[in-house]
Amino acid sequence: MRRLLEQRLERLISSGTAKLLRGGKKGLEKESLRITDDGEIAQTPHPHAWGSPLTHPYITTDYSESLPELITPPFSDTAEATGFLEGVHRFIYQDLPADEMLWASSMPCAVSDDNSIPIAEYGSSNIGRMKHVYRVGLDYRYGRRMQAISGVHFNYSLPVEFWPMFQDDEDRAGSLQGFIDDNYFALIRNFKRLGWMIPFLFGNSPAVCKSFLAGRTTRFKAFTHGTYYLPHATSLRMSDIGYKNKNQSALIVSYDDLEGYVASLRSAIKTPYPEYEAIGVSDGAKQIQLSTNLLQIENEYYSFVRPKRTTRAGERPTSALDERGVEYVEVRALDVASTSPIGVEIEQLYFLEAFLIFCLLEGSVALSEGELRAMEYNELTVALRGRTPGLELAYNGSRRKLRDWSLEICNRMQPICEFLDFDDESRKYEKARERQIAVIEDPELLPSTRILKALADADQPFHHYSAELSAAHRSHFAALPPDSDLKARFERLAVKSHEEQRRLESEDSISFEEFVAAYLDG
Repeated sequence: MRRLLEQRLERLISSGTAKLLRGGKKGLEKESLRITDDGEIAQTPHPHAWGSPLTHPYITTDYSESLPELITPPFSDTAEATGFLEGVHRFIYQDLPADEMLWASSMPCAVSDDNSIPIAEYGSSNIGRMKHVYRVGLDYRYGRRMQAISGVHFNYSLPVEFWPMFQDDEDRAGSLQGFIDDNYFALIRNFKRLGWMIPFLFGNSPAVCKSFLAGRTTRFKAFTHGTYYLPHATSLRMSDIGYKNKNQSALIVSYDDLEGYVASLRSAIKTPYPEYEAIGVSDGAKQIQLSTNLLQIENEYYSFVRPKRTTRAGERPTSALDERGVEYVEVRALDVASTSPIGVEIEQLYFLEAFLIFCLLEGSVALSEGELRAMEYNELTVALRGRTPGLELAYNGSRRKLRDWSLEICNRMQPICEFLDFDDESRKYEKARERQIAVIEDPELLPSTRILKALADADQPFHHYSAELSAAHRSHFAALPPDSDLKARFERLAVKSHEEQRRLESEDSISFEEFVAAYLDG
């Protein structure tokens, strides 16, 4: 029986819909710790000149006051997205204290204790206080070290013109948005099945500072001074010392359809959890969690791919999805590319876009319980030992070599890359695909391999390696200050964001407790 992907591609070509695969919207969210010249996490507040992290559209904070998150709007051209991200870096570096820089790697260093990671502050408005208390709750539930890990999120949506023609090609009745929702969930299911390829190909965190492990070094091997590693790891960020949290192992989120996804997250927000009940909501007069339920809010659930819809002011993510459907997907599987000044390699994004389209067009049945377990096994196995020679992964109730499976996927992506490259002599999508085939065939080219080789060749601790890269990136942006237009634009945005924060603080009309209750019931 012929594969659905090939059948769909034939229909897309015949109807002229294939050309509409080009021009999907791409956006980036990039996190980086602020550190001092001695490698310690910065204890200074988010620079005022950057604007309010509560209301600025492009410069905010993630978990920590010292963990800026830089955001781009969506662009049809990937180079415009990376160009915008570079512009934000050029702006923020001019107002970064002279003894600070952005850490170049995903995994933090010099973590003396959890208290060295300051929790982000968002002002006195109800929404600002809620964001802070939510983060305090994460500290009590998981600790701060995990929250200080940095990553890159890739936001992607198919062109709006693609969907009605694709619906016609598929001969599907019903509402267009319902069709879009179903297909984004099909994409997400396949990404969960196959997404182990992303940390395998682009994982950039095979080693970690001794300080981050806080004495939990038993299963790791000593490498260079003060550095621990796993010999065949690709992305410790994506492993169980990073984002994979055992506290959420009992949480089953449905990816069968939008209705099931929303219902399962809402159920988790309403379900009491004994360990969190033991912590309590308050410590004296201080509120330390939004609730004692399995999840405080939807974003607490970690998944390396999410369906998303732009939210309105005060709107919960599940409410936005339930009311208006899926708008785009957020891929959270990329480590910070440590050798890039902006933390992102554009070639990776070209490959990732083609890979997401592959996940959309490939057949995608519902996920069985057994397949969910196999997916968890594959994700963790690749993160911890993805470069093991001859490694086999779980595959349809059996085993399959990672190398063979990866090469097959790359080969089947070829026609997708050709459509994306149509009338583009640079062949950037096809070159990105060919590059990854070369990497699969020679794992010495993998970023994770190259990092370990660089550390070994220089007999250099991971801390020094990342600090040197961070200083080089700072020098790069020191030589590339923002031009007058860029500077003026972001200065205006900063002023406007502070004004918006003050407006929110002045307009609160209910107590914080009433605000949180209304939000969680919304």
